[in-house]
Amino acid sequence: MARAAVELVPLGYGKFVRADRVFALVPLEGDERGDGRRTLVHVEGIEQPLVASRSEGAIARDVAVALGQRPATGRAERDRICGQEQLF
Repeated sequence: MARAAVELVPLGYGKFVRADRVFALVPLEGDERGDGRRTLVHVEGIEQPLVASRSEGAIARDVAVALGQRPATGRAERDRICGQEQLF
């Protein structure tokens, strides 16, 4: 039986990952950030995190949409995802 296709999520600069394999997003701050480095993306099956040029909020929204979850709406809650508690 064929599996349903899983959407790919863009990380920027031509990098894509399967939405169902992303398990952590870590924003880069300070000296770590710059030159297209904004977020570390931890992907199941890949030992080292991938460096993304997109923000963790943008990637999280794309993952939520790809997995069929509806992201929260409204300007104040644009970075929140339904069913996910804010850590910071």
